[in-house]
Amino acid sequence: MNASTGSAPHFLDVDDFSAPALRRVLDRALAWKEAGKVPDLLAGRAVAAVFEKPSARTRVSFEVAVSTLGGHCVTLRGEELGLGTRESVADVARTLASYCTMIGARVFDHRVLEEMARLGGIPVVNLLSDAAHPGQAVGDLLTLEEHLGGPVEGRRLAFVGDGNNVAASLALAAALTGLEMVIASPPGYELDDSVAERARNLGGIVELVTDPFDAVAGADAVYTDVWTSMGQESENEARLAAFGGFQVNAELMAAARPDTLVLHCLPAKRGLEITDEVIDGPNSVVWTQAQNRMHSYRSILVELSGAED
Repeated sequence: MNASTGSAPHFLDVDDFSAPALRRVLDRALAWKEAGKVPDLLAGRAVAAVFEKPSARTRVSFEVAVSTLGGHCVTLRGEELGLGTRESVADVARTLASYCTMIGARVFDHRVLEEMARLGGIPVVNLLSDAAHPGQAVGDLLTLEEHLGGPVEGRRLAFVGDGNNVAASLALAAALTGLEMVIASPPGYELDDSVAERARNLGGIVELVTDPFDAVAGADAVYTDVWTSMGQESENEARLAAFGGFQVNAELMAAARPDTLVLHCLPAKRGLEITDEVIDGPNSVVWTQAQNRMHSYRSILVELSGAED
């Protein structure tokens, strides 16, 4: 759970929602998507969106989510705020809270989000940090449930690659929904033990392996992400060497079932962690996955806002 002590609800990682709350978020998102319209539950409300890191899908999906709910999104770039340099995180959070009803923030350091949550007094949504990417995980669950024909309980997801923030939030999301998860990573790049323990304490089944072929055998879906994330550029050469055998390609997918889905959170480094043949192939649900970020953020925002739907 997040480290906030204020009374406002927050979404700093997936397990800030209980299993019933996450189920409610998923069901609401799918219902609104199928209906093709949403109620204006954020009418008259402003939401701040802070971006220390560059963003494409997250920024657009979050802004569209707010606007289609009838709200107004105010987007601020990191250099405009100077979090911790030009102005303290606490002062920024308190100021934004005087204008807005919620804050979404995409940051380098997860502790920035925790400080905003402690001191801002309004709900804070993690739009990505070094520790977690919970909005992505909710969109991924929605995508799996759409394409697998129902709840993911008892299904199996293989994550091939770095045990990073995306893998961490997925592990927690899987635990809360009964999705089994196996993560294949090279030595030194595994999912953090503390995250695996959190997921298991939630009742999750999380396996950590080093052979991607073992991971994909019997999986309902195979997921990958870039080998070098933003802020890790100095590690790129070492990471390329370590992840050389972890590409999601036709050979690896041949070890999975013929109907196994393929996911990637994007942006993709085509020819590195995944090949064109796979990401553009018939089993890929990557573009639905990208679209579902918006549907998921709408439901997350309403869950935090306390608005009745």
